[in-house]
Amino acid sequence: MDPSFIIMQFLSGLMMATLLFLVASGLTLIFGVGNVFNFAHGSFYMIGAYLAYQTVSAWHANFWISVLVAALGAGVLGMIAESVFLRRIYGRAEEGGFQILLTYSFILVIDDLVKLIWGAEYKSLARPTGFRGAIEIGGLTIPSYNLAIIGIGLVVVVMAWLILSRTRTGRIARAAALDREMLGSMGVNVPLTMTLVFGIATAMGGFAGALAAPLRSVVPGAGIEVIIDSLIVVVIGGMGNFWGAWLGALILGEVNSFAVATVPDWASLFNYLVMVLTLIFKPEGLFASRKIRKV
Repeated sequence: MDPSFIIMQFLSGLMMATLLFLVASGLTLIFGVGNVFNFAHGSFYMIGAYLAYQTVSAWHANFWISVLVAALGAGVLGMIAESVFLRRIYGRAEEGGFQILLTYSFILVIDDLVKLIWGAEYKSLARPTGFRGAIEIGGLTIPSYNLAIIGIGLVVVVMAWLILSRTRTGRIARAAALDREMLGSMGVNVPLTMTLVFGIATAMGGFAGALAAPLRSVVPGAGIEVIIDSLIVVVIGGMGNFWGAWLGALILGEVNSFAVATVPDWASLFNYLVMVLTLIFKPEGLFASRKIRKV
């Protein structure tokens, strides 16, 4: 193969992996800390894309300000969803089933609200000023916005790792994942911790949606495709594992990039093939934080 083709597809896959990781890491954080399966996580990604569109198109704000607005808006909505609805079903015997039904209902409600506010037609968002061209590196023409997304993703990975491993907030989040009752007995406000974690996770989803808006159409239902790919990432990496989410996103992004370029008609099949192979040979995920109970 032409080396330039390999490099270009690798960078394309890395950009896709970055966006996937930003969404999947939020899903992983919610599950790892709260044992909550948020099936509607992709809807917060979609909300982020629409908020970015609204901020730029209607309010004529700077694109990067719109990204912050999208993250903040998705985070606030996530905190409201957790504190008003999800908190009421914690601890019930049928909690897992209630979580799926409740978060699936979020998808339906959010999709209809988006159509009511912005309509059902496709929206588009221009790339930010200064990132609409391409950069020549070693004879390769690389879109500058793609490189910006990769750089932002790497910064987020490092910052998230530092927060989770080196700060008191991170230690509390990891403790909540192990034993919430013990954490509460030590004087920590566990409900508030859960709400904040949910808000941070959904903010990351909205952040990713805003970054992806100039690359993809902003349309109702966009969260469904994203949540499916994010779930595949989480399964590959291991439920609740931060570094597993990063590795899973990297694998899926690169597989998808090369599959689209070589066998476009079968590209979507390869995502599921990677997941199936992982479930067969390592069902707990590549970096499992939880053991699979054998029956």
